[in-house]
Amino acid sequence: QVRLVESGGGSVQAGGSLRLSCAASGYTHGTYCMGWFRQAPGKEREGVAAISGQGGFDHASAVKGRFTISRDNAKNILYLQMNSLEREDTAMYYCAANVARDACGRPWYSQGNFADWGQGTQVTVSS
Repeated sequence: QVRLVESGGGSVQAGGSLRLSCAASGYTHGTYCMGWFRQAPGKEREGVAAISGQGGFDHASAVKGRFTISRDNAKNILYLQMNSLEREDTAMYYCAANVARDACGRPWYSQGNFADWGQGTQVTVSS
């Protein structure tokens, strides 16, 4: 089990950028799959991006080319760089992890692949 704490959310105008961070603690037995999910009001939670312990990644089609997931294994931090933000990106963003797997399960956006979740950080994009 790993503890996850997100930060970096906020309010931004459309076209702007934010970088989310997720600090992981409590697990020191190697690298593992991590991901970002989001949930907009009235909608189901959906996968945004995932990255394996070795750095292989996937992004949802809705954010591909605008968002980039990355990680710093030495610091145990997961990032999500969000550029060209759109109003449709407004949501609560959650960090997730699966310490049982270095490679992310398939499909990567399945929430069942992740056992540990953070509390979320709000991103609000205005036009």
